[in-house]
Amino acid sequence: MNSLISLLKSRELKTGYLYFYIHFVLEIACFFFLSRVTNNSNYIWIVPFIYDALAFVPQFLIGYFVDKHPKINIGLFGVFLLIIAYLIYSLTDNSVYLSLIILCIANEIIHVAGAEDTIRSSNGKLSTSAIFVSGGAFGIITGRILSKSMISPLFILLPIISMIPLMILSKMSITKEYKMNNYDYVKKNLNPIIVILIALFVVTIRGYTSYGIPLSWNKTALQSIVFFCIMGLGKALGGIFSDLIGIKKTTIISTLISIPFLCFGDKIMIISLIGVMLFSMSMPITLGILVSCLKDKPGVAFGITTIGLFLGTVPIFFIKFNMTINIIAISTASILCLFSLLYVLKGEKNNEY
Repeated sequence: MNSLISLLKSRELKTGYLYFYIHFVLEIACFFFLSRVTNNSNYIWIVPFIYDALAFVPQFLIGYFVDKHPKINIGLFGVFLLIIAYLIYSLTDNSVYLSLIILCIANEIIHVAGAEDTIRSSNGKLSTSAIFVSGGAFGIITGRILSKSMISPLFILLPIISMIPLMILSKMSITKEYKMNNYDYVKKNLNPIIVILIALFVVTIRGYTSYGIPLSWNKTALQSIVFFCIMGLGKALGGIFSDLIGIKKTTIISTLISIPFLCFGDKIMIISLIGVMLFSMSMPITLGILVSCLKDKPGVAFGITTIGLFLGTVPIFFIKFNMTINIIAISTASILCLFSLLYVLKGEKNNEY
């Protein structure tokens, strides 16, 4: 318990807490918009697909730019675009697609800004970025709930603007003493291309699993809230456990042990939620592997993970699998993920807090 408290109070996690809120607000803005728009059946399929493609895939390119210019606070530009997207959507007619495109660009810019700041200020800790990413799950469900209320889209501008001072404070948290070399989770002498492909494969599987998990129990708004909160908690715990007990042990917990809970919790909420939480813990592991390989390219590393997430969601738009096929696919893919990760991960780091 003392180790956990020391870790959570460590200054390296400060940026993670700031970007937890920023990511939370970002996803509120995005999913408020998406949920409002897709209530119109004319947009119900194409808008989410465009969003996933434009908001996820180009993050690799934006990450490449920010890696070259790490002192630029690009997140502030993302907030400006988010404001523009909401003003166009709220104050003009027939502007859904223009607003959507600007929203997607804002989303990817703010995501990359969060990845850059949390990774560069983490001093090798996986908890910092894990806490940042976990905020998104809470924002998704909050945005969906708010979209069903009577509030005006202009109300969302208030939390959007509140991100600005936190982004400035986050950039100030990065000091020269933090070294990217402390990301050292991959075995020596492995071909970086192989490591990147393995990480991309694992993230793709995680993206598919997030949509393909059997969830017939999830029928009420409260159950959806609990589901997304548990998913967010799992992502944060993945980083925390990796820092406390080691990345290899966390890998085994998050992949192998999660399989039966994921596959056989279709009708039993608590069993399913345990599986969701455990499997979500793999998020910081893949990011840690990629940053270990790419070192001074955290934006590119994060962008690779978002490409994997998009690839994982593509089948959901075009193919409808039955539960049996889903269970077989999830089980087989999870085992492959486990052995692939264990192949690239080096021995445990002995951290003390």
